[in-house]
Amino acid sequence: MMRPSGPFRALFVIALILLPATQVQADSTRISVRDYGVLPKISQMSISPNGEMIAYRMTENERDMVVVYDLEQGKHKASLDLSESGLQFNGLYFATNEELILRASQVRWVWGYRGDLDLSTAFAYNVEQNEIRQLLTPGDVIYKGQEGLGRITGFSPDNKFVYMPAYVPDSPNDQSPRMSLMKVDLDSPRRPRVHFKGKPDSIEYFVDENGEVMVHETFNNRRNEHEIFVREGDGWKTIYREETKIRSIIPVGLTPDRDSLVVLANNRETGRDDYYTLSLESGEITNMGFGREDADIEYTYKGLDKIVWGARYSGFNPEYRFFDPELDRRMQKIRSMFPEHSVWLRDWSDNWEDLIIYVEGSQFAGTFYKFSKNEPPTQLASARPKITAERIHPVVTTRYKTRDGYKIPTLLTIPRNRVQSLRNLPAVIMPHGGPAAYDQIGFDWLAQALASRDYLVVQPQFRGSSGFGLDHELAGRGEWGGKMQDDVTDSVNVLVKQGIIDPERVCIVGASYGGYAALAGGAFTPDLYRCVVSINGVADLEEMLKYEEREYGDDHWVVAYWQNNYAKGEVTDELLNAVSPALHAENFQAPVLLIHGEDDQNVPFRQSKIMYKKLRRADKAVELLELEGETHNLMRGETRLQTVEAMVSFVDKYLRRNEVGESAQ
Repeated sequence: MMRPSGPFRALFVIALILLPATQVQADSTRISVRDYGVLPKISQMSISPNGEMIAYRMTENERDMVVVYDLEQGKHKASLDLSESGLQFNGLYFATNEELILRASQVRWVWGYRGDLDLSTAFAYNVEQNEIRQLLTPGDVIYKGQEGLGRITGFSPDNKFVYMPAYVPDSPNDQSPRMSLMKVDLDSPRRPRVHFKGKPDSIEYFVDENGEVMVHETFNNRRNEHEIFVREGDGWKTIYREETKIRSIIPVGLTPDRDSLVVLANNRETGRDDYYTLSLESGEITNMGFGREDADIEYTYKGLDKIVWGARYSGFNPEYRFFDPELDRRMQKIRSMFPEHSVWLRDWSDNWEDLIIYVEGSQFAGTFYKFSKNEPPTQLASARPKITAERIHPVVTTRYKTRDGYKIPTLLTIPRNRVQSLRNLPAVIMPHGGPAAYDQIGFDWLAQALASRDYLVVQPQFRGSSGFGLDHELAGRGEWGGKMQDDVTDSVNVLVKQGIIDPERVCIVGASYGGYAALAGGAFTPDLYRCVVSINGVADLEEMLKYEEREYGDDHWVVAYWQNNYAKGEVTDELLNAVSPALHAENFQAPVLLIHGEDDQNVPFRQSKIMYKKLRRADKAVELLELEGETHNLMRGETRLQTVEAMVSFVDKYLRRNEVGESAQ
């Protein structure tokens, strides 16, 4: 086995003692916006299959560590220092009682390839032997220039091997490798074997209890053909075929008997994403009756064997349904203990004896609990021990009607000292990213930081948002800068009319698509906002579409998705330019702050550079903050603090009143 080297140091002693959140003494001094923006101290908690250990990520000051804690003995078992790795760690879970899987990514240049690549992979960390190994390494049998590594499809029966999809070239000069399934030795992962050689258009695999591929999924971008094959003797049988630019069914797992695939698809009768099975024998698709008319099934809970045990529904607060009646009753009881809060199932032990639950909302800034069968719950740790209940600003739900009668669900984060007097408040409108996403009740560090400065934060779930039914999402197609933007504008107008917000003190802040909406607000409703903040936002849609075409190829489904999203598929330069804020810089009246990660691979930094140059040439007030080493999701501690401080300082400059009661300039 390989010993830890390079960026990793394995430790057996660590100063942190895991304490129940109630025992953490909050700092009595006044907290700042930095305290809201800091990375969670405890995150990504997982429990071992036997329920005896937990593992979690601990981030504090300059330290970034994975800690393994023995619940039975009440002491730390092992830990791993990630601080100098140069990697961004996105998750961890127990594969066995001895092995942790860590997923990580890094944006860097690779010789022979154009531009930087977002290289992701997985590591196995043996808790008993204190050893870490990278499972797949680009260039080691697999294609050197690929992204998206780290996904595990299954395990061998003896748990000694994992099966991982990866692109494998036929020769050193092959520039069109196939996604195959690799068999990786957990103890010695170098020189992995090709377990199953894929087709040029393979996208997913499902394996049986012996680790053999039983289901093979393909999507041909040139022919717009989605197919699913099942093994039949020595050959393969097609059980599903559809001609479509974008998949209409998404396989997510297997039924416990492995006789059917579990697939998510939209239910035409309800307009909601629903739960179906696809028979591996007949190809028949069956609705299993778990769907709802008021929520989408947005996630399924499955083990490492891909067997699905339950589902989570969309909504401002997540709801659940499990197929085992006893487990379902347990989850409903747990949810009832935290009314109006978001209760997240994070992990579970074998046979679902122990559940790791994460709670956040108006009274919790993130608290981990262990709920074990027939035992009282154990409070494990607070994600943000400095943010106590009295320092959390309450989040409430509301709806408003747009100019064309559309009802928009909305979250309001209210400064605690203004709960009893919602009149004439300074406000920040904060549209979410996506746009096919939505906000939920929880600890939103940007919203909480702004509310701590006495701003009402408004988060409209404009048409085009997911989570509220297909009709709501499709109503936003082709409406960039149109009805989606009108919905954001109307959130201001309605609250002004109700006397809740001061029309002279409104800013708009957003990230990703929300950054686009912020810039569109400055460009197309210039009288509405006193300031504009765009974080990793889109500014030039024509340039953005060209970027996607370079990344994926002009016949890829991702490009088709964005063409449909921007303009219902009828894309023209004139249409894109008409709704691109960068091409309307002369309209801006409000000052603009652009914040962008230099390594953003979703929305490239060039988007903010274009916006900055256009505004400067138009002689408009603009600032640009480049976040060194940061990607799209602001996961680095230092750059998150840069972001929250710069954003709040900028908003303060234009919304806070000076000593004589006038807005600061």
